[in-house]
Amino acid sequence: MVKISVHRYWARRCCIAVFCLLAGIVAPLVSAQDGGGAAAQANNPLANMTAFNLQNYYIGDLTEIDKHANQFWLRYAKPFSIKDSNWIMRASLPLVTFPTGPNLSQNTGLGDLNVFAAYLIDTGNPAVSFGIGPQITAPTATDTGLGSEQWSAGFANVLFNASSPKFQYGYLLTWQHRFAGNSNRTDVNTGALQPFAFYQMGKGWYLRSAPIWVYNFENDDYSVPLGVGVGKVIKTKKTVYNLFVEPQWSVADEGPGQPEWQVFMGFNMQFPQ
Repeated sequence: MVKISVHRYWARRCCIAVFCLLAGIVAPLVSAQDGGGAAAQANNPLANMTAFNLQNYYIGDLTEIDKHANQFWLRYAKPFSIKDSNWIMRASLPLVTFPTGPNLSQNTGLGDLNVFAAYLIDTGNPAVSFGIGPQITAPTATDTGLGSEQWSAGFANVLFNASSPKFQYGYLLTWQHRFAGNSNRTDVNTGALQPFAFYQMGKGWYLRSAPIWVYNFENDDYSVPLGVGVGKVIKTKKTVYNLFVEPQWSVADEGPGQPEWQVFMGFNMQFPQ
């Protein structure tokens, strides 16, 4: 227990140090503005802006394995139109470090590529965004232990409510099922819900919570973390920068390889159309 506590102590401080370093690099390059509406929309996954995100999950302890892991995500989002309909596409590719093989040795490589396209439905309220559409995951992992070796497809549904300049909330709901690939592997049949909430404190600073709850319909494994973090939005004439760090702890889980605790960090950028 002492070893795990020391591990957590230094992991948290390293994450805070990296966050402060990024803020120190970006802040002098831009005008430190409150951001106004930009601060409220900086975490909107359906915002009408091109976005590129660098996000990382450091997982300090995995259930039943007593190992750590890491997921570094490259995410790109782009609005587009089909005739009179408006859509947004998001592609996500992880670089994964995870214990694999009979000896559970740490292995690092690319994971599976996920892409979804959400049709944006007119809610009648410009502050409320709602989208739904298909998603697909391709078996791009560089090692069998880092991916499913299967093609899977399903849907993605997103809601973001920015009616209040102080408090924004919403969710990302996804589900996918195997339709091709290695039949010797356990079929992919997973659902995930990411509720998110953001409280604006002024001058671009905000509190946040955006855990991802995952359920595996094949074996009934699940993971339910909760977290609270802090972020900073910095707006320039052409780019909105968003830096954050959010520690998360598991409140319920089942099955091996679920995160007992993790630190979610990100450096997001939004560019006008």
